[in-house]
Amino acid sequence: MGADPTGNISRLFGVYDYEQGIDLRGTFIINPKGEVMNSEVNFFNLGRNVDEILRKVRANKHLAGAPAEACPAQWGKKGDTTLKPSEKLVGNVAQAMEKGKKKK
Repeated sequence: MGADPTGNISRLFGVYDYEQGIDLRGTFIINPKGEVMNSEVNFFNLGRNVDEILRKVRANKHLAGAPAEACPAQWGKKGDTTLKPSEKLVGNVAQAMEKGKKKK
């Protein structure tokens, strides 16, 4: 997290409010290749959760080595249940998560 007093970075990422002359609260996770892996934009008065940002960083790191997997919202660290995206998961994510917990 950082400040952008000139507004240059926020303009680059599209989170600058020209009418008010201030930045929205943008969070961007960028991989070593320079690709944006996650982005979240909050209004001026809504804070961010550092634990959730770190969870997303860990998930992206895990997925870089396991691109066929998906990390659900409850995923927190390596070893937690991941999913294999498919049409069978549509409407069945909760059941798939339960099956994953039982396998452990």
